[in-house]
Amino acid sequence: MLALMATAAFLPPAPVLRPRIPTARYRASPICAAASDAPPPDADTDEGEAPRGGRKDRRRVVRIAWEKLVRWSRSWRSRNRSDVLETTRKVVVLGGGSFGTAMAAQVAAKKPDLEVAMLLRDDLVCRSINDRHVNSKYLSEYSLPENIVATTSASEALAGADFCFHAVPVQFSSSFLGSISSYVDPKLPFISLSKGLELNTLRTMSQIIPLALGNPRQPFIVLSGPSFAVELMEKLPTAMVVASKDKKLASAVQQLLASSNLRISTSSDVTGVEIAGALKNVLAIAAGIVEGMHLGNNCMAALVAQGCSEIRWLATKMGAKPTTLSGLSGSGDIMLTCFVNLSRNRNVGLRLGSGEKLGEILDSMNQVAEGVSTAGAVIALAQKYNVKLPVLTAVARIIDNELTPKRAVMELMNLPQTDPGI
Repeated sequence: MLALMATAAFLPPAPVLRPRIPTARYRASPICAAASDAPPPDADTDEGEAPRGGRKDRRRVVRIAWEKLVRWSRSWRSRNRSDVLETTRKVVVLGGGSFGTAMAAQVAAKKPDLEVAMLLRDDLVCRSINDRHVNSKYLSEYSLPENIVATTSASEALAGADFCFHAVPVQFSSSFLGSISSYVDPKLPFISLSKGLELNTLRTMSQIIPLALGNPRQPFIVLSGPSFAVELMEKLPTAMVVASKDKKLASAVQQLLASSNLRISTSSDVTGVEIAGALKNVLAIAAGIVEGMHLGNNCMAALVAQGCSEIRWLATKMGAKPTTLSGLSGSGDIMLTCFVNLSRNRNVGLRLGSGEKLGEILDSMNQVAEGVSTAGAVIALAQKYNVKLPVLTAVARIIDNELTPKRAVMELMNLPQTDPGI
């Protein structure tokens, strides 16, 4: 119904039928206009009024459509109001990087008496959060809610938790989770913030978490979408998606996170959300290389379009829904990561394209660029599912120091002009 109203809002009104005018009274054609003594139509005539009336009608239709949309939104919210936040007493965040910190702050700000425990490795950062309410290593310019408590004790952090946010880099997740598995409640929902693929096993977080914890039935949700931690801390409008095979669990996490500045959609396509989130980091490195080599906007647009196609080819072969790949966790996240300087993976590519060595780039960073390690895993997946991925393969070759950025561009431009995904 909303779609019909929205469509109607942008269609012109139905034409008004006028009485048939005898042929003899038709106005002269433009060719004969100079010979006609009839004056041009005046702006105050009916012919001038029709467009203005039409515009008023269109504005009215648009206004009514918008008002109905707002009423529907309020009605839906009142019917689907949940007590998840009211019944949640404690949330734990595993990892103290920028995004884990931002999500801890997001949840803590929604309920002052909610305990938000952050499990960290660094004693200094723990003291900084507990004493000064600041993460001294990441996002240090922002104050954190006072109900965030940091600890290095897994048993202390996980005791009594209702939800667990996993914000540990993918490549370290298996060993980390294995070390704390004895403290994890088998029914504790894990919300994964980590994007990437485990290099040696090609596993996603939805596979890593239950295996590492030794519990194939561990509740799992993935949170993804176009979001920079710094903008979440600034409380700027952001939209993300939570995906789970358990519809009720996805809805519960939606209610836990949603706020006036954070819109949360739900999905059942865990595979699509995870694969898009992993592969977009590799594509962002490619986009950065193009920027670093000053190859221009045409090249950037062509590369990202090709990369989006490659992500779609592989993800759909793995069972993802095409609609997921055109949504927040697909196109939305790709646009943000490929075109904005805050992206760590894009900055790695930018420096590679400018001539820096990968080792020097990584040594200078205090955060993990998941696309670097994910690139090799993506190529192995492409071989497994028999999909050709020219752009993503080129990134993996550059990272392995087997191809220079300049040579990669030349090779890509000389590829046959066909659809490699077919």
